[in-house]
Amino acid sequence: MQIERVLDQIDKDLPNALSRLLDLLKIESISTDPAYIKECIKAANWLANDLRSIGFKADTRETNGHPMVLAHSEGPGKRILFYGHYDVQPVDPLNLWDSPPFSPIIENTSKGRVIRGRGASDDKGQLMTFVEACRAWKTVHGSLPVKLSIFFEGEEESGSPSLIPFMKANAEELKSDITLICDTGLYDPKTPGIVTSLRGTASIELEITGPSRDLHSGKYGGISVNPVNILTRILAGIHDESGKITLPDFYKGVPETTKKRKDQWKKLNFNHIDFLREVGLSKPAGETSQTPLEMIWARPTCEINGITGGYQGDGFKTIIPSKASAKISFRLVGEQNPEKILASFKNYVERCLPIDCTVRYLAEKGSKATQMSLDHPAFEKARIALSKEWQNPAAFIGSGGSIPIAGYFKEILAMDSLLIGFGNYDDQIHSPNEKYDLESFHKGIRSWARILNELSN
Repeated sequence: MQIERVLDQIDKDLPNALSRLLDLLKIESISTDPAYIKECIKAANWLANDLRSIGFKADTRETNGHPMVLAHSEGPGKRILFYGHYDVQPVDPLNLWDSPPFSPIIENTSKGRVIRGRGASDDKGQLMTFVEACRAWKTVHGSLPVKLSIFFEGEEESGSPSLIPFMKANAEELKSDITLICDTGLYDPKTPGIVTSLRGTASIELEITGPSRDLHSGKYGGISVNPVNILTRILAGIHDESGKITLPDFYKGVPETTKKRKDQWKKLNFNHIDFLREVGLSKPAGETSQTPLEMIWARPTCEINGITGGYQGDGFKTIIPSKASAKISFRLVGEQNPEKILASFKNYVERCLPIDCTVRYLAEKGSKATQMSLDHPAFEKARIALSKEWQNPAAFIGSGGSIPIAGYFKEILAMDSLLIGFGNYDDQIHSPNEKYDLESFHKGIRSWARILNELSN
């Protein structure tokens, strides 16, 4: 069979594929830090050169930020677009890494062999599963079974400021029948998942100011307003006793989970106890009226991501601080509007502010939730391909995370996205000691090869 020769080539070439991935992981492509601009350019050039080596017409494209990589290969049928990102998160705190983050290694663990290093799972290891699948097809057959374009960006981890302008300016070149995105995970280590819904986001930073300077708590305690007290009181009021968010009209546009979807998710036998135990927890803390999977995939949230105020050093400094600040983010579902959510939050804050306190807002941004239609035949073809490779039925799943690019493809280019990834919950993305299971890398390559084969039929 045509596909069997490709799969054999993948198996044979795995050591070389690993070597190529390790070379890419050594590049310190941290997009959020200007000190790493040259490294981001280096990563873009590395990918463009690698794609050219397997017959793609590939180049880097300048933006106001880090370069994009665009590559094209001719073939039969409608054009398909693959998206990934080559930039990575910062590595802080460095002291918590067991090995240098940009000196990647293959490590034996109690759960099997893993690729350890920053970007191993998010997203260099994932995007290279697709590149290696293309390489195997080219090696065996001299061509790909479909017409394909590849699109890599280098600013995903810093909010993709150049992405929308680039997509609009290059819409004709990017327009395809469907987009493939590899920036998600398996449902569980043995069950592949196709993500059909993604939560949106809305985030904001607020700073509350009270007295004009830090005050001696003995002289001013009891008579002066304390911004930390005010901030924590405001934040505590966002949720009620049942876990619901109290902002007016917050749930406008939030759909109820259908019985059909609930029944599908029930069959997944999600074990929330094991899920929470992995991170030292034991009990769901979301809306008490919702099942654990609904809490993650189908319901909106509000989280305090950071809070600062007063003295943070060793020992005590008995002051009433002048300022207190917090970073807040919302995960959105359905038709929730990020701008309206943030406006509602700001109105709530200002209603709660006492005399002598002022507030200023920083870093507001948001994106809507994305819901994929399963009408496109690629979804069922991908499900069949994944089920064959993993020998476990692939599941249509939701995601608690947000991948704004999927929404941009839909809004700007009118394209659905097929979101398939091979990460695991314990990959520690955005954290020290990030890893990618060797099995995820190997079977991820084989999975994409099978998907390309199915899409050609």
